[in-house]
Amino acid sequence: MPKVDIINVSGQQVGDIELSENIFGAEINASVLHEVVKNYLANQRQGTQSAKTRAEVRGGGRKPWRQKGTGRARQGSTRSPQWVGGGVVFAPKPRDYRYTLPKKVKRLAMKSALSSKVKESEMIVLDELALETFKTKDMINILSNVKAGKKALIVLPEVDEKVIKSASNIPGVTTTIVGALNVYDILNHNNFIVTKEAVAKIEEVYA
Repeated sequence: MPKVDIINVSGQQVGDIELSENIFGAEINASVLHEVVKNYLANQRQGTQSAKTRAEVRGGGRKPWRQKGTGRARQGSTRSPQWVGGGVVFAPKPRDYRYTLPKKVKRLAMKSALSSKVKESEMIVLDELALETFKTKDMINILSNVKAGKKALIVLPEVDEKVIKSASNIPGVTTTIVGALNVYDILNHNNFIVTKEAVAKIEEVYA
């Protein structure tokens, strides 16, 4: 059963916590992680790109020159793809890139992502994270005390406006709650900062 130190916002160790073997000590499945990240990025795509085919471009109704006798290649329209101002071959059209994965696959990927953070010593467990005021400087000091890297994901058990807004202006720092946690964010940050209460919620959700 993996064990991680619990530290306070000053960076001092105040205890340790035993993590669930099933969630934080699972075998890391790289292929499943790749599949889920690919799915996440595909679902973020707007799919609004659009270009016109030769049938949709305005003009080009008249044949530019006669078929024979000019010495030039035969042309039927000035809106063919090889002409400047012509249509696009296989023009992209608005489409939906979203697709769904089985729940079991997403669950396995989440366990793999969480386990990878423990294995690579990138998980930081805080006894609690609370700010008295909305102040970015206080959050910067906390991240410095706990030795967080340039890219850090802060996971809260529930919405805390003071923490979220204090961290929102720090480049590379993202805040989320347990219910909105996703594999891409976990893997895309160097440090996984989570409160003791949030750990309990994660184990409850993915038990």
